[in-house]
Amino acid sequence: MKNEVIPVEIKGVVPMGNTCAIFIGNDSKVFVINVDPQMAAIISMFINETPKERPLTHDLINNIFKAFNITVERVVITELRKSTYYARLILKAENELGMKIVELDARPSDCIALAIANKRPIYVSATLFEEVEDMSELLDQINQAREDSEDSQGESGEEKV
Repeated sequence: MKNEVIPVEIKGVVPMGNTCAIFIGNDSKVFVINVDPQMAAIISMFINETPKERPLTHDLINNIFKAFNITVERVVITELRKSTYYARLILKAENELGMKIVELDARPSDCIALAIANKRPIYVSATLFEEVEDMSELLDQINQAREDSEDSQGESGEEKV
């Protein structure tokens, strides 16, 4: 079970005061990684495929990858130590000398942004997935509150009575 991974996806990006919660999971469980608001905005831009006037840092990284024939294969969120999540970015580089797989330590938020931008899979180690608290109910409550808020708004943006 040590090397087993579980496929996950981004279930939500929610502002929470001075930070943002990235809800990650599958149909059986959802957990949260807190990131700074700027990183959450970048992840949201990639999720929504928002056009940008100028390349952001992750766009630059992707452009460098393309220039050197490097592809993002997958990302794996590996562990939680002292309230900090760790992740691995797995890259494949091909050139006239052959093919090489490279695994790099990276922040989960950067890994998530690159995976989404490149439409590549996100995984969580099975061990970590078992350890994290299931936040599915909280995400459902947040989504319900959003729906209720939208339902209470009229077409002019005024609150319905």
